[in-house]
Amino acid sequence: MNVQKEGKYIWRIKKENNMKVDAIIFTDSETINDPQFVEAIKQLMNVATLPGVVKEVYGMPDIHWGYGFPIGGVAAFDAKSNGIISPGAVGFDINCGVRAMITPITHKEIKGQIDRLTEEIYKHVPVGVGSRSPLKFGEKDLSKVCREGAEWAVKNGFGIKEDLNFIEDGGKLPQADPASVSQKAFERGKDELGTLGAGNHFIEIQKVQGIYDSEVAEIFGLFEDQIVVMIHTGSRGFGHQVATDYIKLMRDNLKDHNKNLPDKQLINAPFYHPLGQSYFSAMACAANYAFANREIISHLVRKAFRKVLGGIDMPLLYDIAHNIAKIEEHEINGKRKKLIVHRKGATRSLGSGNPLIPVKYRKAGLPVLIPGNMGEASYIMVGTKKAEETTFSSSAHGAGRKMGRREALRKLSFNEIMDELAKKGISIMSKGKRTVVEEAPQAYKDVNRVVDITDNVGIAKKVAKLVPLGVVKG
Repeated sequence: MNVQKEGKYIWRIKKENNMKVDAIIFTDSETINDPQFVEAIKQLMNVATLPGVVKEVYGMPDIHWGYGFPIGGVAAFDAKSNGIISPGAVGFDINCGVRAMITPITHKEIKGQIDRLTEEIYKHVPVGVGSRSPLKFGEKDLSKVCREGAEWAVKNGFGIKEDLNFIEDGGKLPQADPASVSQKAFERGKDELGTLGAGNHFIEIQKVQGIYDSEVAEIFGLFEDQIVVMIHTGSRGFGHQVATDYIKLMRDNLKDHNKNLPDKQLINAPFYHPLGQSYFSAMACAANYAFANREIISHLVRKAFRKVLGGIDMPLLYDIAHNIAKIEEHEINGKRKKLIVHRKGATRSLGSGNPLIPVKYRKAGLPVLIPGNMGEASYIMVGTKKAEETTFSSSAHGAGRKMGRREALRKLSFNEIMDELAKKGISIMSKGKRTVVEEAPQAYKDVNRVVDITDNVGIAKKVAKLVPLGVVKG
């Protein structure tokens, strides 16, 4: 492969062999030359061979190997001609995403309450693999969740109406059609609404440790030492089953279309093929399920906080998706085109004045939430015009893994991880030791580096740094 350096953190792979467009990667010299990074680069190059791909494909600063399509990857396909939609380019955890809720209180004011707050959140929110919610839903109710997303949660007493103004797409994708979802997916989703799950999903009590842009921070409602709660989860088994179902359907029914794929995990359908449209509708259902899930969890977190601290307002700063495909318009060769933009481990980044941004934030830009690892930091950034012009309005989504889960289990010690967190004053509640080891800080890239690169190339800009105080894991 011919990797050319175009800037301090910008690398271009010119199209070769069957690539239809170039690949652009935002990273540092150390990473681009790391032998472990080669597979992620190859995956991005494979994406550049897919039908209908336009402009360039992008690897965000947190890019790493994934199922077919790299995590931290962005690609757009012409929605009006031969463009495709791919479950592997969205991910199994459809609309895995992040939300941040702010509070009016400081860490100094509640320093002695962090352990209790962490314990109460753990009691209120079911966590872990196969976790079940006390809320049970039949297919009729789940069909409404599929159509209405976070709006359903609010209407049914599991959230605040004002939240809907601060969720990507208002917490509801309009393309959702429950008829495109299998019975097995409904079965898996019936008792997982309001559950966190396991893996890299978390709820964190954080404090604002640094402000980089005081003007934007004020617009976002952020200040030094402020208590913030960040939630990271998605569509649980419901979304996983949707992806599984359609990967199989595309393999069984579109063999000729997919016969020349460089990687069978990039199985796809023409976007306007009935199977492509059906997957898009089912994916939208799973995305709406995830929006509802995070809204319900927010409701439970607010209850936990009020139990410990009494009446306290916890408005939603923003909720953003990072595993999704969406119809958007972008400029290609000087013309606005309708595209199906796939973001897998990447978040939307919009600059000031964009009408898709909530009015409250429009002067500043869209909040971009970047979770790190449970021992270091997370960031709140702000979207930019440059991202709109260069990366299909996309930015990094987190720290990104550098160590596989099996490798972490082989190399790391539960007791040592817990000692390290304790030394930093971080309280943690987890369903089991295994998840703590798999999700250890050492298993992730340096989020500070990821954010610095993101800021340097201009696809999002730093606003505030948040450090963990209390962590709830599966």
